[in-house]
Amino acid sequence: MFLKIICKIKKGLAGCSSLFYRKIVDRIDDNEDGYLTTEELKNWIKRVQKRYIYENVAKVWKDYDLNKDDKIAWEEYKQATYGYYLENPEEFQDATDRHSFKKMLPRDERRFKTADLDGDLVATREEFTAFLHPEEFEHMKNIVVLETLEDIDKNGDGFVDQDEYIADMFANEEGGPEPDWVITEREQFSDFRDLNKDGKMDKEEIQHWILPQDYDHALAEARHLVYESDVDKDQKLTKEEVLDNWNMFVGSQATNYGEDLTRNHDEL
Repeated sequence: MFLKIICKIKKGLAGCSSLFYRKIVDRIDDNEDGYLTTEELKNWIKRVQKRYIYENVAKVWKDYDLNKDDKIAWEEYKQATYGYYLENPEEFQDATDRHSFKKMLPRDERRFKTADLDGDLVATREEFTAFLHPEEFEHMKNIVVLETLEDIDKNGDGFVDQDEYIADMFANEEGGPEPDWVITEREQFSDFRDLNKDGKMDKEEIQHWILPQDYDHALAEARHLVYESDVDKDQKLTKEEVLDNWNMFVGSQATNYGEDLTRNHDEL
């Protein structure tokens, strides 16, 4: 379906322009003045992001709500995810697999308990959403930071040094010289990641890195779209400017990377 739409767009937008007008441009234009502003694009991107998260939870909900009570208890999640491993540990002879299960089970339990605000070990949809998408919830940020630290901190000292930071992105298995982008990342670590200049990142510095308080992803995306598509530089986009730069919108969060182009009008 998506490929058919792309083909239509490439053939002069025949048949697709009205679809894009109705389903995307008109929906983003909150005040219906015929223009898209950075603020309208930012708000739309945030709505698309939130919709994606809740749709993702809805898709997997039935896999974990084993007793169909519209809640997911920790025991239900554990059984659905780790039940076979717990009941048949002898079949997991591979040391890597066995280690992964042993590591992930307590980690999931810790995250589940953090998401479970009332402490009853039973997750509502909102609590389960926080469990699956912790980066979107303020009370889950410490878990996101802790899990990032645990993933990268290979020597277990509770910090991320420069070599661990690089190793998470690049494995120099051949032992040759590092590429230029790796050298740049080392400079980034020294100049911007290691804020107190002690040669390593602590939890606060990791949070500043992965969850920066002064950076709005939706706003940055909106500004980028306006900058690239605003031909007359009036800080707002006409429908024609959007359609002339359709390929950028298809690859953007504003259309959920093109997925919204295939939706029915009522779904948006």
